[in-house]
Amino acid sequence: MAQNTPLLLRLVASSISAANHAGKIIRDVMSHGDLAIVEKGKNDLQTEADRSAQKCIIASLSKQFPSVHIIGEEGAINDDVPNEWITKEADKNVLELDCPRELSNISDSDVVLWVDPLDGTSEYTQGLLDHVTVLIGIAVGNEAVGGVIHQPYFNYKEDDKELGRTIWGIRGIGVGGFTPKSPPANQRIITTTRSHSNNVVNEAVDAMEPTDVVRVGGAGHKVMLLMEGKAHAYVFASNGSKRWDTCAPEAILRALGGELTDMAGNHYSYNKDTPHANTKGVLGTANKNDHEWYLKKVPKSVLSALS
Repeated sequence: MAQNTPLLLRLVASSISAANHAGKIIRDVMSHGDLAIVEKGKNDLQTEADRSAQKCIIASLSKQFPSVHIIGEEGAINDDVPNEWITKEADKNVLELDCPRELSNISDSDVVLWVDPLDGTSEYTQGLLDHVTVLIGIAVGNEAVGGVIHQPYFNYKEDDKELGRTIWGIRGIGVGGFTPKSPPANQRIITTTRSHSNNVVNEAVDAMEPTDVVRVGGAGHKVMLLMEGKAHAYVFASNGSKRWDTCAPEAILRALGGELTDMAGNHYSYNKDTPHANTKGVLGTANKNDHEWYLKKVPKSVLSALS
């Protein structure tokens, strides 16, 4: 991988390969049947797949980018990493792209990688495999500018199709790995949590006047629904998500022409010293031109509850 290729392109290209590799590990753990579930906290599970996938991603990217700061959901995991879990590959198509001028000269010290090795752990343990994603977000300064979403079980119900899919996005370039679709006109489909609901979450969803509500697991999966035209907005008025849940989805969604903010319309900061919790909730829209409409619908009582 040529070192004269802009750092951002090299990071995205290598993150695609690392996410693919992590997806294979996630499938292997499931196929062996021993998930080794640990309860980190209320409604917060960790499995052998989470731990192993994070080892794969961080070891792979750290070897290629030793000076880049990486924050993973599962914290520090200091066990030895098997050599077969480490990949040095990079997506050649991404390496050949033209990097936006304002992002072409960033240095390692400008970058933070936010890694959720298995988004949708609860759903994974319940066999809801299409909810599962691997998330690698790339922040420069405070902003999410690049990201990778890998779906290890995409097409898992189709015997004659390739298993797994990886989507990437870069600000100023766009997205790759799939064909985006627009949500249906004359409807308002809202996607929200399936397992972390409460009165405030429901009040915010109801305020959006939905024609349908799709309750699924995983921030990555919800944002994929927006980009696939299966929902118009992602509404989660809770402090239950973290920066590693939203960095990659925000970067990809914004690269596509959507938007992701907190419930008050502010972007989250993704620098290495920022708190991890998304305390003001999450509002994502498939079309950024619609975002202001949804923000105006957020009840003051919801904003007060999140303050």
